[in-house]
Amino acid sequence: MGMKNRARTALPALSSALMISLLGAASAQTMTAADILGRLDATQKTAKDLSFRLSGTGSLDGSAQKIDLTVQSIPAASLARVVFAAPDALADNIVVVNKTEVRNYLYLTNQITVTSAAKAAGQAGMTGLDFSQISNFSALLKNYDVKVVGTSGSAGNRLFTLEGTPRANGTDEGRARVYVTEAGWRPTRLQLLDGAGKVRADLNVTNYKQNSGLSAAKLTTLPRDAEIIRQ
Repeated sequence: MGMKNRARTALPALSSALMISLLGAASAQTMTAADILGRLDATQKTAKDLSFRLSGTGSLDGSAQKIDLTVQSIPAASLARVVFAAPDALADNIVVVNKTEVRNYLYLTNQITVTSAAKAAGQAGMTGLDFSQISNFSALLKNYDVKVVGTSGSAGNRLFTLEGTPRANGTDEGRARVYVTEAGWRPTRLQLLDGAGKVRADLNVTNYKQNSGLSAAKLTTLPRDAEIIRQ
C-alpha cells in the first residue's frame, strides 16, 4: 500500500480516536454533582462491606481538637459501626447504626443510649456531623443543595470537590465539602464549614477497604454488661 493510501486509511481512524477523546473529556468536564454522587453511591452500595478511617481536626466546645475514628459498614443491611479513638472525651465510644435505631456506647459510664434513626437524623452530632449517615457520603449530603466547586487531576484520576449548602435551617447552618476521587469513586476528605465559611472540621479518609469479610455480628457487638437507656 502506498504512502497516500495509508494516509487516507489512517485519517478516519485518527479522527474517530480524536472525537472519542474529546467526547470523553467533555463528559468529564460537564459531570454534575448528581452524576458524581450517583457514582459514589453506586460504588458503595455494590460493596459487600467497607471500612475507612476519618482523622483530622475539629472544633469541639470552642476549641480545636484531634478527631480520629474508624467506620465499618455493610451497605446492603444499612448497618454501620463507628469507633472513636479521639478526642479524649469520646475515646473508646462506639456508635452502631441500623435502619431503625442508633446505639451509642459510652465508655466512661458503661451505658448504651438507644435512639430511633428518625430522631437521630434530626439531631446534630459532633461538629454538626450526622453519624447515622457517616458510612454513606452521598446519603450524608441528601439534605444539602450540592454543586461541583473544583476539579483537579488527569482523566481517570480526577479529584472532584463537592460543596453542599443546607436546604433548610437545621442543626448545621454552614456548608459541607466532600472530596471524591474518580479512581474507584470514593471519598478522600470531608470538611465542615460554619456560616461564615470557617472550617469547623477537616477530616481525611484513609485505609479505605471494600469486601474485607465484615460480619453483622462483629459490627453490632457491644459490652453485654452495659446499662441500656432508651431515649
